[in-house]
Amino acid sequence: MKKVYNIAIVGGGPGGVASAVEAVILGIDDVILLEKGENHSTTIRKFYKDNKRVDKDYKGQKVELNGNIYFVDGTKESTLDLFDEILNLHRIEERFNTEVESVVKKGELFLITTTQGDEVWAKFVIISIGKMGQPNKPSYEIPLALKDRVHFNVSDCKENEKILVVGGGNSAVEYAYFLADLNKVTLNYRKTTFTRVNEPNMALLNEYAQGGKLELRLGVDIVSLEEAEGKPKVNFSDGKSEMYDRVVYAIGGMAPMDFLRKCSLEVDEHGVPLTSETHEGSVSGIYIAGDILFKSGGSIAAALNHGFSIVQEIKKQLA
Repeated sequence: MKKVYNIAIVGGGPGGVASAVEAVILGIDDVILLEKGENHSTTIRKFYKDNKRVDKDYKGQKVELNGNIYFVDGTKESTLDLFDEILNLHRIEERFNTEVESVVKKGELFLITTTQGDEVWAKFVIISIGKMGQPNKPSYEIPLALKDRVHFNVSDCKENEKILVVGGGNSAVEYAYFLADLNKVTLNYRKTTFTRVNEPNMALLNEYAQGGKLELRLGVDIVSLEEAEGKPKVNFSDGKSEMYDRVVYAIGGMAPMDFLRKCSLEVDEHGVPLTSETHEGSVSGIYIAGDILFKSGGSIAAALNHGFSIVQEIKKQLA
């Protein structure tokens, strides 16, 4: 029998940490925190310099804390220490090195699928992934002249173009067959077989490839990219080169917009998720916390408050 969590939290930043801790304090059991990094607060660890000052009132945004986490002005190190302490104190179930691929509502529950193919079921989901999540980029240089021709999602692609999609995971396959209905698409993967693609996507990929709607270029890597006549010229490891109208990379990582799309969540013209006063997204039962709710970023204190108010709302619905 599958385990069903009351709350699954996607993202281990301040909003995710607060959601987990406040939920346990409120007496909600079966709470799990899923984080793609090796530890909580990946953004702070990666992008904050050592001894960087961390203010409660970020950029003058004065926030009165409503919850049970006592956060004050400090440094990168003191902030991480605080989150370490409260997570350990409240014995939160955590899964690090776990990147969530999608969140899909199945009846009254949510199915959370990871990039490793694992499944987590929950009654409610809190997304707190931050705005700094970015897709991986290739090791070779992308010429500046190609910035409008090289992408990391499909939002800027047009119709009737020759497009190269690069990658070997579910995102790459989904991009390829999505674009193939209106474009001439080639899917390039450096390995000869796909090992990370789920069964439905693999079936669709085979259908498109066998039907001639999609070309596969497997077992060949890209060594460089150059601009030629305003378009990407791709140089492959087998010595061949080819011109494309666009190149779309899906080689790991997860951009917030792509992830929100996979969760069927609606956003405004600035890419900010649409939410109610209780921070519930356009899909009932999915709540959103943290700086992803702000056009230009929010404060740690605001994220902590989001977590507190969200779990209070979920507590009412679980009663």
